[in-house]
Amino acid sequence: MDFNTQVAPLGGLSKVETDALLVVLAGTSVPVGLDKTVAAALKAATDAGDLTSKPGQTLVLHHVARIQAARLVFVTSNNASPKAFQKAVGAGLAALKTGGSKHVAVALAGADVTPAHAEALALAAAEAVYVYRHTKPSAPAAGPLSKVTMLCTAAAKPDVDIGLTRGAAIAEGVTLARECANRPGNHCTPSYLASEARRLGKGFGLKVEVLDRKDVEKLGMGAFLAVAQGSDEPLKFIVARWQGAGKAEAPVVLVGKGITFDTGGISIKPAAEMDEMKFDMGGAASVLGTLRAVAQLKAKVNLVGIIAACENMPSGRAVKPGDVVRSLSGQTIEILNTDAEGRLILCDALTYAERFKPAAVVDIATLTGACVIALGHHRSGLFSADDALASELVAAGDAALDPCWRMPVDDEYDEALKSNFADMGNVGPRAGGSITAAMFLKRFTGKYAWAHLDIAGTAWKSGQAKGSTGRPVGLLTHFVLSRAR
Repeated sequence: MDFNTQVAPLGGLSKVETDALLVVLAGTSVPVGLDKTVAAALKAATDAGDLTSKPGQTLVLHHVARIQAARLVFVTSNNASPKAFQKAVGAGLAALKTGGSKHVAVALAGADVTPAHAEALALAAAEAVYVYRHTKPSAPAAGPLSKVTMLCTAAAKPDVDIGLTRGAAIAEGVTLARECANRPGNHCTPSYLASEARRLGKGFGLKVEVLDRKDVEKLGMGAFLAVAQGSDEPLKFIVARWQGAGKAEAPVVLVGKGITFDTGGISIKPAAEMDEMKFDMGGAASVLGTLRAVAQLKAKVNLVGIIAACENMPSGRAVKPGDVVRSLSGQTIEILNTDAEGRLILCDALTYAERFKPAAVVDIATLTGACVIALGHHRSGLFSADDALASELVAAGDAALDPCWRMPVDDEYDEALKSNFADMGNVGPRAGGSITAAMFLKRFTGKYAWAHLDIAGTAWKSGQAKGSTGRPVGLLTHFVLSRAR
């Protein structure tokens, strides 16, 4: 997708040469300063009842006299916020999907264009053209759209350029995350994730290291090994580094859960919707997507991505409920439920992260169904005892239109993890399940600032729209960029 900006004030929209001119109307009245010819077309449409001021209305007009664009599209929005703008642009591009528009120029009428609007435009355009086809060659064509232009004033253009560049990079990262997560488990294996990391390394100058079983055994990652031992697919422990700042600068470390398929192991899941457990590597996918976005932007920050990748399968070799394993930290864990496997692979990865002397560590995981019950599908769950780090992540999510919600990590919740046979159990009672999962991880993070993102409710959609969302690449990218020099 080719993204660019063009100086075209509202008063000159009729002169913009493009296949389609998409005008987002923020508010209920005709915007002040709107091009007279465009305003006349808008008034005629509203007088005829073809368009109302109700938010979400879309109207496509063809070959309007004295307008250079072959198509004129109006989309109504209840306000001019980047969130509302992104939704409106998505609706307008959907209305153009079956036409022949290769180039769409977008204007916001009723408010000034900001970098956040430009970023939202890039994300909406990427969403509009994305079609998964790796295992479905019969999938419909994505449509002809290949170029999107953000129209703005000359004064706004430098900042809008920055927003569009950032949005384009995040969109590429989101698309990469979606492509990885949408692949079925027999395609997206731990080895596939390793190959994707290596491909990113070659394309964007990342240093990539992949550890195999022998390496992990030598390190003493007993928790990670326990989860992987039931599968014939070889585990992979992936470390990818972007060095955009000086060697002495402490890196941000992102740790992604990479369970490429989760049956639950011996504590096996119900059959219904188990196919969606191919999405259980959504955290790993988001780490790859964020690495791509940050590297594409050549951000002046050091970033380390760690992915623990394996399958969780039942077999004669699989770990059993009641087994006790020793983690890389030396702490022992009684595995009371083999379907609480994500925290087992993450705890060893979090201990491994200590060697980088990180400025901050954020782990990302489709960790608990309990988080879905608590927050639904709109916000990811954020857990951290560090107020400053939590505030950074909340702000990054809001800026990226990829929001999270901070959950408690009070010490009292930790009591639920007590075990008679090990330093801790891997689960507590059902109540507060997402919190006790976070408290488990917290036990392995005492040497750095840490936060946990539970994305079980936001990493993918079910039903007719089943598929990966690519979240929280936007949140993570904004967070990492906020730490760049």
